[in-house]
Amino acid sequence: MKRDEILLAGKKTLALTTILFAGVSAFAMSDMDLVKKVTKAGIKPIPSSKMQILKLVDDPKNPITDKKVELGKKLYFEPRLSKSGLISCNTCHNLAAGGVDGVAAAIGHKWTANPHHLNSPTVYNSVLNKAQFWDGRSPHLEDQAQGPIQAGPEMAAPAKLVVERVTSMPGYVNEFKNTYGSSVKIDFKLIADTIAVFERTLVTPSSFDDFLNGNLDALTSEQKEGLNLFIDKGCASCHNDIGLGGTMQPFQVAKKYKFASLGDFKGDKNGMVKTPTLRNIEETAPYFHNGGIWSLTEAVKEMGSVQLGLSISDKDADKITTFLKTLTGEKPTIIYPTLPVSTSKTPKPEFN
Repeated sequence: MKRDEILLAGKKTLALTTILFAGVSAFAMSDMDLVKKVTKAGIKPIPSSKMQILKLVDDPKNPITDKKVELGKKLYFEPRLSKSGLISCNTCHNLAAGGVDGVAAAIGHKWTANPHHLNSPTVYNSVLNKAQFWDGRSPHLEDQAQGPIQAGPEMAAPAKLVVERVTSMPGYVNEFKNTYGSSVKIDFKLIADTIAVFERTLVTPSSFDDFLNGNLDALTSEQKEGLNLFIDKGCASCHNDIGLGGTMQPFQVAKKYKFASLGDFKGDKNGMVKTPTLRNIEETAPYFHNGGIWSLTEAVKEMGSVQLGLSISDKDADKITTFLKTLTGEKPTIIYPTLPVSTSKTPKPEFN
């Protein structure tokens, strides 16, 4: 090969190498720009370490311990906390099915549908919410846990009956003493607080968190495109922070929700509604506070119209849905507990 040909071949090789490396660099930079864009929109990842997650979800007023978690799990699955002895927390917040019941309006005592036609929110990642219930009336899980147990259309059990049921079973009495000390007073608040400790552990990190935590290969190019659209369309204005939701926001900002007449829920006294978390959203249909929409893609389009005043195309809705599925997280392993035995002193089920 002549000298000029060798020089020309070398220049071509150098040019090709430069292009290849420029492409890799541009791709990597594009990913980092997307991470910065997401972060700037107010979205944060679930931390990558278990210690950081524990710090995130723990409450100094009701600290998490292994014994509390195990006892709280039993109480979470305990149907005898309900008046009928048939309904547990897991009935409406099924941990095997995305933490929901899969129906539009929750069904409770005497097969009663929620009188306001309200949908059961997922219990997974509920600790990340700034407020609990659709109207935000409870500030944290400990307070929230007391409501459904006593509510007539739900578990319908007066606090006194709940305490009588629990304290009538030596298995529970002994476990409470083992967990809180021999002088423990088992009251309704403590029962609810213990359930809340278990619920605090139900956090589900996903591939989306891996991406924000530095693994830029955790998402596919299609998922990244959907994420970019999610930010550009303005979805993160309500679905942000670690929970991608969980704060009180105005509803029907731009247009009336097409199923607004389904039930009579209007939000809190200011018309504000708790924004649902988008984590595990593909598992938690039907959507919206009244369960009016069953398709996730349709829900995306409706939110664009109602909240953002946008007409989101089918194509873009599909892309955003592709991203939303990256929020399906890894669930903690839950072994169904064996519950304590009832005694002759245990108040019988009531069906009135």
